[in-house]
Amino acid sequence: MVLCDVCLPDGSGVELVSELKRLRPLSEVILLTAHGNIPDGVQAIKNGAFDYITKGDDNNKILPLMQRRWKRLPFYSQQKAVGKQYSFDTVIGRSPAIEEAVSLARKVAATDVPVLLTGETGTGKEVFAQSIHQHSSRSDKAFVAINCSSFSRDLLESEMFGHKAGAFTGALKETKGLFEEADNGTIFLDEIGEMAFDLQAKLLRILETGEFLKIGDTKPVKVNVRVIAATNRDLAKEIADGHFREDLFYRLSVFHIHLPPLRERVDDIPLHVEAFVSALSSKIGKTIRTISPDYVRILKRYPWKGNVRELRNVVERSLIISDGDTLTADTLPLTIQNPQDNTDSSYSGFDLDGVEKMHIQKVLKYTNGNKTETSRLLGIGLTTLYRKIEEYAFDCEIELAVGRKGAGVLRVSNAFWNPRLEDAHSKSASV
Repeated sequence: MVLCDVCLPDGSGVELVSELKRLRPLSEVILLTAHGNIPDGVQAIKNGAFDYITKGDDNNKILPLMQRRWKRLPFYSQQKAVGKQYSFDTVIGRSPAIEEAVSLARKVAATDVPVLLTGETGTGKEVFAQSIHQHSSRSDKAFVAINCSSFSRDLLESEMFGHKAGAFTGALKETKGLFEEADNGTIFLDEIGEMAFDLQAKLLRILETGEFLKIGDTKPVKVNVRVIAATNRDLAKEIADGHFREDLFYRLSVFHIHLPPLRERVDDIPLHVEAFVSALSSKIGKTIRTISPDYVRILKRYPWKGNVRELRNVVERSLIISDGDTLTADTLPLTIQNPQDNTDSSYSGFDLDGVEKMHIQKVLKYTNGNKTETSRLLGIGLTTLYRKIEEYAFDCEIELAVGRKGAGVLRVSNAFWNPRLEDAHSKSASV
């Protein structure tokens, strides 16, 4: 994002726009001037400026404009900078499944055929997409990525294909879509299974003819784009349910690569841990020299529903809370240390609610369900403890110890538990 004055010491900002767009095609330029005129404004837009603003009355437009464009920028990958970060050499793993995936990706990279990457969330689909781009003949051109699940149907169409001026309310000027931005390069359509059914037809046309229509336009735009798509959905099931076009599936899956989940290649976990420790230690300001065998052993037995992405988060958490130069098992989240006690399979290592839930559950077990003692040990009020038990909806049975001497113990399923229940029974229960 560039914010530039029109009157510069050594030239004109209007002319500078052309040079900036030549050097950085994906950059966005907003021009400011104290002496605006229509010819300069028109020329600035022609040169590729996002907007031309007069200082003073229009100052309040600057931040909204920048914010609007900034929301779009993260979906672009900055050509060479990002490309150096991801390549097949950065893919970690020695298991047969991951080595087979890398081998297939290397072979298809030399072609221009569409590629469909499938796999669970966090298996590294974007890493593979960028690696394919970097090892292709298009590596010196743009790599543009967009998550199809991040936009509404109408906004996704505008982002992908662009629009003509006046196509809809607020469309003040013609805008390029991501397919135009990716011309001669690669576009990565993440979560393709989330794309609206009618938009799939427009995508199919691009794959078949290389042409598309901007919103509000009647003249087709011709592009030369390599398409890489990814999804964590079962597209065969989506087709059967009428949510995904069968013809688009066959067009996208000319070359299909499935990325295995981490739980199917547990022997690769130590390699990932070492790589994450090496990459994150300097960022966090820690020096880790040793990773304990127990640490790795516990990680290997965990199911990793979030795959490599979840593993990275857990390692980063361990680095943050570790006190010495060794990663030990006690730096892992409780749900990973004791997966049999995990009542919330969606818990992540950074989830504060998950930590609190597991801690309360452990203290309840320690006190044999005695709420008064539990609240004392936790340092919270009894009413607060009741509220949290109800809030977290413990599915295990909770032992309700009757508070008076000689009382028996009642076991009440949480599904029918009420904070008042313990008091009611404490008055009537006896041994």
